Amino acid sequence: MQTWCPDLDQWPRSWAYEAGDIPPGQRLVECFKPFLRTLLALRLSRQTLRRHRDNIWLLGGEVIRELQMDSALRRRPIEQVVRGLVGEDGGPLLSHGQSETEQRAFDATCRKLSRFLADPESSRGQAGHERAREPLNQRRTD
Repeated sequence: MQTWCPDLDQWPRSWAYEAGDIPPGQRLVECFKPFLRTLLALRLSRQTLRRHRDNIWLLGGEVIRELQMDSALRRRPIEQVVRGLVGEDGGPLLSHGQSETEQRAFDATCRKLSRFLADPESSRGQAGHERAREPLNQRRTD
């Protein structure tokens, strides 16, 4: 994971509006790590892995932005806040005016994360079995 996300420990600072945002940012990183490890285990292309990693970083920024806008969310467990923002329809609308294509890619990552959070054991178990049965030229890249 260190090669793929060398700055993972810096993510909380990059999301922070103020010093009080760093602890929830650290909890976010801990929440995201199992999902990121699962993505690595899927043996996706480097480009696809990079896209998912970058989208998870974007999601972290959106979570911290939500905490800034609604201080009551700070009292909730961070995984619960994340689950409230992602679902089968994707993630929150990105706040920095990304293109429709970027929003769709972000939503795809958020849907994948949502499924993982709903059943992490199933997601991990199926990843290896599904990948082993797929011929190399038919492997998904989403």
